[in-house]
Amino acid sequence: MVTQLSSYNQRDIIYPETDGQPIADNTKQFELIVLIKKNLDLLFDNHPNVFVAGDLLWYPIEGNNIIRRAPDVMVVFGRPKGDRGSYLQWREDNIPPQVVFEILSPSNSAKEMINKYKFYERYGVEEYYLYNPDTGELTGWLRSGDELAEIEQMIGWVSPRLSIRFEMSDGELQIYRPDGQLFLSYLELAQKQEQAEVRAEQAEARAEKAEAELQALRALLQERPVNPN
Repeated sequence: MVTQLSSYNQRDIIYPETDGQPIADNTKQFELIVLIKKNLDLLFDNHPNVFVAGDLLWYPIEGNNIIRRAPDVMVVFGRPKGDRGSYLQWREDNIPPQVVFEILSPSNSAKEMINKYKFYERYGVEEYYLYNPDTGELTGWLRSGDELAEIEQMIGWVSPRLSIRFEMSDGELQIYRPDGQLFLSYLELAQKQEQAEVRAEQAEARAEKAEAELQALRALLQERPVNPN
């Protein structure tokens, strides 16, 4: 007797939205992840088809919920903004993230980082940037055919996709927008906005004072007309 097995339905597969791992191991790593993610949000705010995510599980193959990675930050050109529980590539016009960032933490093993590199190389990442905040080491790879080739000089490097520039200052990573503005933390942005508001208020106060002095002068001239002789 032959038993007919039911067909395997890929739609029944569950793709977990968490891997049980924390987004960061320490405050330094977390702050850098947020810094990059939020500044990229600002950079592409007016581009509806640029999706930026942090610590989001990416599943490249339909039917396989084992092959997955959660880049610290990833950027996908050609996909709309919006909330996602995970990035299921086959539901995203099969577009892989083109740019990924990883911030190294003490718990990351060499084997783990090699596996990440192989994953990004195999599944279509165009640019991969890795930064170690403890040593100040910045490494980048750029796709060349089927491989991710290491970028020889990262200092001053400009991302082909993002147009951002990488620099180092006193051993600390600095990233610049295409307009030359430095990536700033939320606190730095808030302080900058507050300073701008103070300057605007001071300028308004000076303008009001000048207008009041002008009105007073006009009133004085009206009271004491100038004798033409």
